[in-house]
Amino acid sequence: MAVNTDRAGNKPLIERRSIDYIPEAERHGRLFSQFTLWMGANLQITAIVTGALAVVLGGDVFWSLIGLLIGQLLGGGVMALHAAQGPKLGLPQMISSRVQFGVYGAAIPIVLVCLMYLGFTATGTVLSGQALGQLFGVSDSVGILIFASVIVLVTVLGYRVIHFIGRVASIIGVIAFIFLFWRLMSQTDVGALLQIRHFSWSSFLLAMSLAASWQIAFGPYVADYSRYLPSNTSAVKTFFAAGAGSVIGAQVAMIFGVFAAASANGQFAGHEVAYIVGLGGTGATAALLYFSIAFGKVTISTLNSYGSFMCIATIISGFKGHLTVTRMQRLVFVLVIVGAATLIALLGQHSFLGAFKSFILFLLAFFTPWSAINLVDYYCITRERYDVPALADPKGRYGRWNLLGISVYVFGVLVQLPFISTKFYTGPLVAALGDVDISWIIGLVLPAAVYYVCAKKWHSAVPDQLILPVAQSSEVQPETSGAGRAAAQA
Repeated sequence: MAVNTDRAGNKPLIERRSIDYIPEAERHGRLFSQFTLWMGANLQITAIVTGALAVVLGGDVFWSLIGLLIGQLLGGGVMALHAAQGPKLGLPQMISSRVQFGVYGAAIPIVLVCLMYLGFTATGTVLSGQALGQLFGVSDSVGILIFASVIVLVTVLGYRVIHFIGRVASIIGVIAFIFLFWRLMSQTDVGALLQIRHFSWSSFLLAMSLAASWQIAFGPYVADYSRYLPSNTSAVKTFFAAGAGSVIGAQVAMIFGVFAAASANGQFAGHEVAYIVGLGGTGATAALLYFSIAFGKVTISTLNSYGSFMCIATIISGFKGHLTVTRMQRLVFVLVIVGAATLIALLGQHSFLGAFKSFILFLLAFFTPWSAINLVDYYCITRERYDVPALADPKGRYGRWNLLGISVYVFGVLVQLPFISTKFYTGPLVAALGDVDISWIIGLVLPAAVYYVCAKKWHSAVPDQLILPVAQSSEVQPETSGAGRAAAQA
């Protein structure tokens, strides 16, 4: 189906809504913006480092590339299934969890998601601070503060500006990566690296896990950036637009990371930014590369901050029952979120960061089962038939606490613990698996199967069709979510 873009030009630059339903009259955008947003979010330094880990931790180039690709496709499929929910529901991702967990119960996974994205923002801010420090000839700490200021500005402006930044980041990222790949290939015997093939299941599964976990981590907020698309936007096309952008961007970045680490002779780890820029040259070229690295982090760091803001607003509205977010309150929310991430980055830029990053990766285990439950419920149990107004009513269809969803979620977290491998925590079965973390596989498959069987038998009443809020004029006070809009129409 064609997507109407005519209304986009009438939308304010600063976003007026937050977690509330987006009326049809305010829908706008093109599917291609989903592709460019997620490509821009993935063509960046952290993805390079993630791909490099497959080699740094013992894998060879050939099998690492294949393992990363398989992981991208599997994890990207999960991520894209969440993206397809956005146009249909017109809601940010995590508020839909109230269907599976209850209006109050949804706060359980949302709190953990907030912590994880706070950590991701902090780690990205450190790398960006290094790049800006080199670019402007200042300390890394000053570079961190400069980067944080940019993130605050873009996050406050919201949806349209974030998509615009994503398009620009995609262009800059493609140009930078083409140049860096050319420089790397001119200095490296790629054929010789590809001929070294020592397959081991542990290294292969590690590469798969790195890529799949990277993609799955986008799940809790990917629909936040597709919810403004017209409701008649094809779910299949949304799936492929967001999924292809994310998979292609991440795989390109990780391929570069694999070759860079394999040819670095031990100089890559610990000096990632400097080594990558050094491949491109010095002087003006180096300055442009430092800029591209910092700008590449703007997109993903903004997504993390914006997603955290949406999650916090969702938690508050769940217990308060009604939430009106003014632009000043939005600014305060964002300042607190980015301020906390910046403080963590400043404190952890030298030694604490590694341990904190392990803690954040540990938190992945807490929302992988959320993803499984949400997708099974949406596509297999309710089959897109949500009562949107009831999501704001603790006394409504979904209740305060959904014991079925919460119980399966707790089971999904616990069943992963023996298979988790991080510096923060290592499960008892990891050694037998060659020190490979396969918790993400367990956390997706088992909770999905258990929830499907149980929900088929004990699920609460499902509407005959999707119920949406009564259409409102776009001139009403924006960013309001609550039971006051409980009147609904099919």
